[in-house]
Amino acid sequence: MSVLLGSVFPNFEAETTVGKIKFHDWLGDSWGILFSHPKDYTPVCTTELGRVVQLLDEFKKREIKLIAVSCDSVKDHEGWSEDILSYVGSTGTFPYPIIADPDRKLAKELGMIDPDEKDSTGMPLTARAVFIVGSDKRLKLSILYPATTGRNFDEILRVIDSLKLTARQKVATPVDWQPGKPCMVVPNLSNEEAKKLFPNYEQKTVPSGKNYLRFTPDY
Repeated sequence: MSVLLGSVFPNFEAETTVGKIKFHDWLGDSWGILFSHPKDYTPVCTTELGRVVQLLDEFKKREIKLIAVSCDSVKDHEGWSEDILSYVGSTGTFPYPIIADPDRKLAKELGMIDPDEKDSTGMPLTARAVFIVGSDKRLKLSILYPATTGRNFDEILRVIDSLKLTARQKVATPVDWQPGKPCMVVPNLSNEEAKKLFPNYEQKTVPSGKNYLRFTPDY
C-alpha cells in the first residue's frame, strides 16, 4: 500500500457525483471510509455499493462519511447509480458520492492497482481497497482485496466499532470480537494502572506465568 497506517491521508482533489472535492475538506471533523471499485456496470461492484446503501443507517449511527471511487467518468457513475438503487430496491438520490478516476491517477497514488485484472483495453483495474480515515486525517485501517473478491461490509462495521473503542480506551479487541463482548487491556499498562482504569478486569492464567491475557468488559 502506498499509504501507511498512522500517516496523514493524501488531500487529493477529484471530480465526483456531487462536484469537485478536496478530500480533507470533504471529511471535515468526521471519520470516513473511501472504498474503491474496478469498474462501473460490473456485477460484484454493484452488489457492494448496493450493500452500503442498505447499511447506510449503520454507518450514520457510527458517524462515518462514505465515499467510493471507480475508474469511470462522473456521467457513467450517475447512470450506474440508478442501477445500484434499483438492484437493492431503493429510490431517490444516491446517498454518497462516487469519485471519477478514469485515468487511474488516484488508484496509482493510493496503491490500488490490481495488475492481474485488466479491462478490454488492457489497462489494469483498480483493486477493492478499503481505507478508514480518522477525524485527524490519519489512516486508521487499510484492506486490499483483488478485483474478483467482493468485500464483507458487516466486517467493516465491526472493524469501525473496534477502531473507535480502542481510540477511546486503552484496550485492544481479541479475535472475532463483537460490540458488547469482552476486550483486552493493552500490554503496556501495569496491573496497577489497569486496576484503576478497569476495576473489573480478569487475568487469564497461562503456563508462562506472564500476565498479558487481561480481559475487561466492553465499556
